[in-house]
Amino acid sequence: MAKFYDCLTTELQTFIKAQHIFFVATAPYDGRVNLSPKGMDALRIINESEIAYLDLTGSGNETAAHLLENGRITIMLCSFTEKPLILRLYGQGISLRANDAQWQEYLSLFPAIAGTRQIVRVNVESVQTSCGFAVPFYEFLGDRPTLKEWAETKGEEGVHEYRQNKNRQSIDGLPTGI
Repeated sequence: MAKFYDCLTTELQTFIKAQHIFFVATAPYDGRVNLSPKGMDALRIINESEIAYLDLTGSGNETAAHLLENGRITIMLCSFTEKPLILRLYGQGISLRANDAQWQEYLSLFPAIAGTRQIVRVNVESVQTSCGFAVPFYEFLGDRPTLKEWAETKGEEGVHEYRQNKNRQSIDGLPTGI
């Protein structure tokens, strides 16, 4: 059965740190819901009511657009091994970019990864666990190097140009802040 928490307990923080993948969901008031898988050691627990993740350049920038519009975000993690568990973090998020005052403070929490676009900070308002009994077993074999290699090949200038061409608007036409 589902259980709700006001914050991230020590046990839930331990669970988060052990996961290799998480999922980010956002939605505009009117338009498509976005759901994206994330990995590459990109999630950090700031405290019992705040998390942050490193967002890398990709084919879209839906999350940033949705956060600008309404701030709503859900992060989901689930166990693919041993004890089943699904964990959802509901909250309000903002995107930090290189010109923001807190950028360096938050960037220092993550490994240097080519193609870093922004850091998403989430104020966790509600935490929910559920059983996860139907989630299949999967084995983590490693992070894919493809996105990192793509960004390294393009170089900083090429990645910047790509963002200007592909990441300035959501698929629903909302601005992303880039």
